[in-house]
Amino acid sequence: MNNRQFFVCQGENVVPRWTEAFPGAVLCTPAQVSAQAGPEDHVWILADLDDWAGLVLKLARREAIVVVLAYRPDVSQAFQALDAGARGYAHALSAPALLQQVALVTANQGLWVWPELLQQVVGATFRLLCDDGKRVPEVVLDGLTSRERDVALAVAAGKSNKEVARQLDITERTVKAHLGAVFRKLHVRDRMQLVLALSGQQVSMP
Repeated sequence: MNNRQFFVCQGENVVPRWTEAFPGAVLCTPAQVSAQAGPEDHVWILADLDDWAGLVLKLARREAIVVVLAYRPDVSQAFQALDAGARGYAHALSAPALLQQVALVTANQGLWVWPELLQQVVGATFRLLCDDGKRVPEVVLDGLTSRERDVALAVAAGKSNKEVARQLDITERTVKAHLGAVFRKLHVRDRMQLVLALSGQQVSMP
């Protein structure tokens, strides 16, 4: 990745693993990043900053790749970050390898949500967009088998593979196989894109 990495924080609130993940990263204040960051730069913003959401919105409009870092991640804050234009929401104490993975995913137009929150975010989005499956256009489901439909709707509702397996009385391996088929048929690559596809929205894969 050739884009620059900016970590936005105040005072001494710096975590060593950030610079371990990105040795060339620039540590800066909100004012400094506002003056320096541009399109395709990665900007990592701590959620304990004053008006962090406003800064996310400002930088996202410049086409910077913004990731919000939180010491206590929660679903409502994750939605606030994504709504403001962030492409990622992760734990501030994530390991360097995970931070690098977040950077790779978001640099390639993907969305990243801290794994422990992902199912809750997916389920909440599905309820909001699809009214728990009642507003899923039939044309979206046309190409799926009956079992693939069951798996797709259960996953979109926020259930883990293990929970889906238990609900449908099948193995986790079978759930993964059906989910893989669903992703291919609906041309999506993750659970959030699945929800968008089920709501009838166009999903583009780079």
